[in-house]
Amino acid sequence: MQLPIDFQPGWAPADIEDASAHRFLFLQGALVVLRDGDGARLPDAAYRDLPIGVLHSVGVLDGRACHMAELSDAELPEGLEAVPLRQLFNRLPEALLAVAGRAQQLLDFARSHRFCGACGHANELFDEGRARRCPACGQVAYPRLAPAMMALIKRDGPNGRELLLAHGARFPGVIYSALAGFVEPSESVEDCLHREVFEEVGLRVKNLRYFGSQCWPFPHSLMIAFVADWASGEIVADPAEILDAAWFHIDALPPLPHQITIARRLINATIAEVAPDHPALSVYGAG
Repeated sequence: MQLPIDFQPGWAPADIEDASAHRFLFLQGALVVLRDGDGARLPDAAYRDLPIGVLHSVGVLDGRACHMAELSDAELPEGLEAVPLRQLFNRLPEALLAVAGRAQQLLDFARSHRFCGACGHANELFDEGRARRCPACGQVAYPRLAPAMMALIKRDGPNGRELLLAHGARFPGVIYSALAGFVEPSESVEDCLHREVFEEVGLRVKNLRYFGSQCWPFPHSLMIAFVADWASGEIVADPAEILDAAWFHIDALPPLPHQITIARRLINATIAEVAPDHPALSVYGAG
């Protein structure tokens, strides 16, 4: 999920009387939306009497303020539902999903940093609301981001391009994707890539090429994606991490991640390098 170019992060106090604002309201970690046929939309001003705790600013999207808050009551009026963000793919516009991801991360940060992790004193707002500071010991905390590498490994055999795709133990459903793992202390992203690939599937890779990055608020990851060439080794999957891994020819791909994900864009782009008109790109949603 990518924040749109016309989104401006903001920290100023939210104006609860602003009826035009986008409202990102969360109940037990799920976004509150108004059912709209097969889709969904954010609650409008008609729902401003919901049991909102503290209303915070998220920023401004296309000239409209964006507010976020957690609801203090589990009862929702008729027509509203609380839906995890993953289940809103294809139901809510991507720009709103991206801002919702930011809102969820900021609310999680506010909830988990009410008190200082060093001395236990109550924190206060700091740096115009971007951070929390302990007035007793001075410790400052900013929202946490967890960098994670993603690696799509390819090889070109006698029958054409093949991609190494894996079904991770934590993937929802039967989805095959690129390999991924979190960066550990003292590692570069490249070090992490080599280590994770070898640990998860027993392969060595070469020719690492940066593709792009994506915020992934589940709960606070930053995915950094690379393409790599197979160098050596046979697939030996780590059963604790990988349920299945195999080389797939681009004419015979397994179920892939949603097109909103950087994994899907990475797979599409790697196919398009050798087959820009390949029918698989339209089937799987190129771009």
